[in-house]
Amino acid sequence: MRLVCTAHSPLMLVDELAPADASSTAGFFGALNERAKWIEEYDPELVVMFAPDHFNGFFHDLMPSFCIGTEAVTTRDWGFPEQQLKVPTQLAERCVDHVRSRDIDVAISRRMKCDHGFTVTLRKLFGEMDRPVLLPVFVNCAAHPRPTFERVRLLGQAIGEFVKQQGLRTLFVGSGGLSHDPPTPRADSPQPLPARVIDRHTPSLDELAQREERVIAQAKALAAGGGALLEPDREWDRQFLERILSEPVQSCDRYTDAEINRVAGFGGHEVRTWVAAFAAMQAVGLHESRLDFYRVVPEWITGMGVVHGWTQER
Repeated sequence: MRLVCTAHSPLMLVDELAPADASSTAGFFGALNERAKWIEEYDPELVVMFAPDHFNGFFHDLMPSFCIGTEAVTTRDWGFPEQQLKVPTQLAERCVDHVRSRDIDVAISRRMKCDHGFTVTLRKLFGEMDRPVLLPVFVNCAAHPRPTFERVRLLGQAIGEFVKQQGLRTLFVGSGGLSHDPPTPRADSPQPLPARVIDRHTPSLDELAQREERVIAQAKALAAGGGALLEPDREWDRQFLERILSEPVQSCDRYTDAEINRVAGFGGHEVRTWVAAFAAMQAVGLHESRLDFYRVVPEWITGMGVVHGWTQER
């Protein structure tokens, strides 16, 4: 079994936001390219991806803590095409049953919509989004109330147990984080939530473009040393990476929403996907994990990190 966890900023797809420090681009993309080659050599029979959503597939009208897709299609945010993903339906349904048998309530979607939380990482690791056989696992990282880190860990553990029983060459992927503070509408804000994050609907390309232009403008302001976004926190990222790489994943149970909001930013909640992926790997017998790359990239408003791990039979 193998593991890759990576940050995913859609801003890295925007030419006008190329980092002033070219080594950031070379380092991050270089690390992903190395992981892509490593994955291709491994030739996984199944990819289990834990990823968030950014109010493109899941909304405040009914927000689950977790959802496993038995079928899935990509959304059109950030220029991605709508595309059917290669989900093994019967295996996904059995996985749902196994997770429920471990007292983890998980929603099921027979038409999961996967936004850039999935698609950026799929594109970078596999070239084509519909290339791998994919079990998509949504983890709510953006809408209150989020699942606790303990519950996220238990979800990952249950999925790892299930995968271990299947006897398939499996790659676990955590797509999210690290510290960043995107301009996402928030339930604790004095401003009322806009209808677009409450009402379940498919935004038009014009609506998506308007939203994305606002994010690009905020990213430019942060890179210039201003704006309203919280800067990525290198120290928080360092401590998280050290913990996830060197301690049992149970040590992440201590994280709270209040701490992440205050220090790591609203997008920092996405490290839940890393915790789930590491818990799954721990369940199948994680042997070792290593840091490939880390750097704050202001133009992408994010602490960009990549790690990988493997079991004994590497």
